[in-house]
Amino acid sequence: MSHPPEPWTSKWGRRCISIPSYTLAFALLLASSPAWIPLLLVVDLALSRGRFPRVRTFAFFLVYLACELVGIAFAAGLWAVRLGGALGGARAYVLANAQLQRYWTGILFAGARRVLGFRLVVEEGSARVTDGPFLLFVRHTSTADTILAAVLVANPNGILLRYVLKRALLWDPCLDLVGRRLPNSFVVRGSTRRAAEIAAVAELATNLGPRDGALIYPEGTRFSEAKLRAAQSRLRSEGRRDLADVADTFRNVLPPRLGGPLALLDAAVGVDVVVLEHAGFEAAESFGQLWAGDLVGKTVFARMRRIPASEIPATDRERWLFEMWREMDEWVTSRATQPR
Repeated sequence: MSHPPEPWTSKWGRRCISIPSYTLAFALLLASSPAWIPLLLVVDLALSRGRFPRVRTFAFFLVYLACELVGIAFAAGLWAVRLGGALGGARAYVLANAQLQRYWTGILFAGARRVLGFRLVVEEGSARVTDGPFLLFVRHTSTADTILAAVLVANPNGILLRYVLKRALLWDPCLDLVGRRLPNSFVVRGSTRRAAEIAAVAELATNLGPRDGALIYPEGTRFSEAKLRAAQSRLRSEGRRDLADVADTFRNVLPPRLGGPLALLDAAVGVDVVVLEHAGFEAAESFGQLWAGDLVGKTVFARMRRIPASEIPATDRERWLFEMWREMDEWVTSRATQPR
């Protein structure tokens, strides 16, 4: 595993809070739904011209919490089966958890798409990522896009993606239980152990096989205009005028952070890079946007580009990465003008 061992007290202390909290939240929402849904329906009819965003958001959280509880049950079942010796070795256990992750992400995304009323369009000419090894660089705008790579890459092709994720996501019980059984790296933003965190990220790219990929969100955080201005200013204050000149052209993406992506590139010499771009999930950046119905009826566009290892420069990779993000920004900006 690419994440360091976590003290038993820390891990189960968190789970003793998160699992009961999710269970209680689902029970309360389900029990109160006969009261809430009619009330939200009246509000939606009065304010939202028939798009019913508040009813949809309420229903989505019911779907999400139900998926969590089912996922917890299946994760516990896999642990019990392994304890009984029926799964075989460690590799079989990893593959079983990866399959559970595929089912979970597929069902959750399908439910979200139906309940929230958006559609996903993969652009014609987008690369078909059917095999590895590869590094997957993904644009990050909201929690919604964390499932997109699974739906478009891992699930259709049976590929095991090794994720770089922020440590705070371990408060999601399914991600905590299953994600820590898989070769993922959970990093701490702003950690004082930056070298150790980057080393753990780089480890994900070692020994990638034909059914493997390593995924990172190079921007490191979700986009906002304030974050973009701060990142542009930081590049100039650090004396990176060459990169700042490129970043100053960005309108809808953040400049990629260099530590993690470059560590992966250095550790995976001869491996292709796949870039997953998307536009439309900006409408789900916050709960307020979901509640207001910004995602209802929205078209989410996605595009994948595969850059062969032979085209990845051996030097000046910082500029190469920024130029790739400039192209992404141009594409995202063009899709932002598309009709709903």
